[in-house]
Amino acid sequence: MRTAMFQHSYASLPEQLFAHTDPSPVSAPRLLKLNENLATELGLDNSWLRSPAGIEMLAGTRFPDDARPIAQAYAGHQFGIFVPQLGDGRALLVGEILDSSGQLRDLQLKGSGPTRFSRNGDGRAALGPMMREYIVSEAMHALGIPTTRTLALVATGEQVYRETKLPGALIARVAASHIRVGTFQYLAVREDVTGLKALADYSIARHYPHLVDTPAPYLGLLDEVVAAQARLVAHWMLVGFIHGVLNTDNVAISGETIDYGPCAFMDAYHPATVFSSIDRQGRYAYVNQPRITVWNLARLAEALLPILSDDADSADEAFEQAKATIGKFQAYYEAAFHEGIRHKIGLFSEQPGDLDLAAELLDLMARNSADFTLTFRDLAGEVDGPGAVRNHFIDPAAFDGWARRWRERLAREPEHSDDRAARMRAVNPKYIARNHRVEAAIVAATDSGDFEPFEKLLAVLAHPYDEQPEMEEYTRPPANEERVLQTFCGT
Repeated sequence: MRTAMFQHSYASLPEQLFAHTDPSPVSAPRLLKLNENLATELGLDNSWLRSPAGIEMLAGTRFPDDARPIAQAYAGHQFGIFVPQLGDGRALLVGEILDSSGQLRDLQLKGSGPTRFSRNGDGRAALGPMMREYIVSEAMHALGIPTTRTLALVATGEQVYRETKLPGALIARVAASHIRVGTFQYLAVREDVTGLKALADYSIARHYPHLVDTPAPYLGLLDEVVAAQARLVAHWMLVGFIHGVLNTDNVAISGETIDYGPCAFMDAYHPATVFSSIDRQGRYAYVNQPRITVWNLARLAEALLPILSDDADSADEAFEQAKATIGKFQAYYEAAFHEGIRHKIGLFSEQPGDLDLAAELLDLMARNSADFTLTFRDLAGEVDGPGAVRNHFIDPAAFDGWARRWRERLAREPEHSDDRAARMRAVNPKYIARNHRVEAAIVAATDSGDFEPFEKLLAVLAHPYDEQPEMEEYTRPPANEERVLQTFCGT
């Protein structure tokens, strides 16, 4: 183990943004899974992390001398309703680690016990939701999508009580930072302009250092966050991912996917798909994710308005500049999504009608309950003639008509068909964290202590774009009796 593991730059910010919090010991911590590749990336010693001292740290029972754990404060719009104080009710920021590439990254424990912000909660977490976050966040990383990651999964040896009694667990989570839209809202609602400036300056220095010493750094910060979130949501849409709880406190300014709760990947494509048990009105449905992200970013702009006037000649000009910056989201999003969807159907040059062709396919998929992942993946085998994709459609003839027009367009591509098929497979995963597989792994671990399905699923998802003939069963959509229609937050 390195002599000094942790830095604490966030704790240099105004004290109202966090609360120092002592460890909350658990009775019998047991390391269930260590992400050794991530540990190496962080410059941590795997053997030490597996030692009693390492497990005590990962369990939040006892920290090294250089740790100064804090719970972070933030506000947020939850399903559109503003809550002026939320905060880490069951998480601790242990400290920041300088990784092997020189980037500062947070190490946070989730499920580590009550804090000042717990709002009468027990501060603990059940094994199932922590396994889900581990599986899905690592799957997203392997897909190349910006995300927080999981360093370790630890059993607490205790029970938690939700609807039923469940085994307790926590995860050690790694993030570029845990600064959220809601962090800025927390200061803005308190009219703390000095704090807003300090947080904005810190965010710029940590995430967007090229903005330091620019003429309008705070407007630049807003623009960078808008662009990062636009690219992120485009990534989600291109793989059929549904976050499930896109509250403003779950939107990271770094542009990483954060706070995996009732998240899921679609099987059969339909734009209105919702999995989250608490999203009863479909506010965060798949199709709504770009629109609601704009809404969330507008809340960030509102929070920044008191300091955006530093970048402008007047408050009115600051408002107009902020409005124009939020208005850029659509262009940023469309640039990322349109390029991605063209590539998914094998079009690597841009020609008129390409986007209409892609939209027609998505419409056919929705009307025919076609599997999102397999339809796009199997298209690579269709470039030279009919293949298996039609079998994913209730009405195969409907796909045949589209495929004829698609091959006519492919004929105008300059790229050789063999290269095109390989490039298509490189952007269309074969393996995703299918909900029924995630649930099966959770049930096996929770009910009988069997972690083999969890380990096997993680191994498959680590290589989502590769052919893995021995793992073909993991490509299959769920049978009717295996379908998981609702996912749960776990708090």
